[in-house]
Amino acid sequence: MKKKLKIYLSAVLFLCTTISCGIYSFTGASYGAAKTVSIDYFQNIAPIVIPTLSNTFNEALREKFVKQTPLTLVTKDADLAFEGEIRDYSVNSIAVTADEIASQNRLLIRVHVKFTNKLDDKWSFDRDFSAYEDFDSSQSLNSVQDDLIKTIVDKLIEDIFNSSVANW
Repeated sequence: MKKKLKIYLSAVLFLCTTISCGIYSFTGASYGAAKTVSIDYFQNIAPIVIPTLSNTFNEALREKFVKQTPLTLVTKDADLAFEGEIRDYSVNSIAVTADEIASQNRLLIRVHVKFTNKLDDKWSFDRDFSAYEDFDSSQSLNSVQDDLIKTIVDKLIEDIFNSSVANW
């Protein structure tokens, strides 16, 4: 019993040491020598403009980097920099019944992101990210929109985070 306890305590001590020293991150993120990150305001230039979407997206992206990385958020001259815009917000029918009535709708959001890694340009990119959620056509968009936007924004932020610092 004592031997198992010693092994367990040793493993816990090892994990605590490696995590606190920055050797390993549970997010899988890799920041190299980066110390700072800047996130410009992502303006909504989609044909359909939802007034709260830009703020929701921007706050979620900033929160992700502040809470899950040791990087300091700055306004300019950062080691890692994000800029872009929200380019699409659309609702389309995706499933049609035999009566030619839509049974499922899809809310899609597309964001263009330019990520610059000033310390290692091979990780920089300039591309679109999109995510969607489906909902039953018997529901009005207004009744489900806020929850759908939150879910979609969470997916977008995770994809952007993974592409920029998780190197996946």
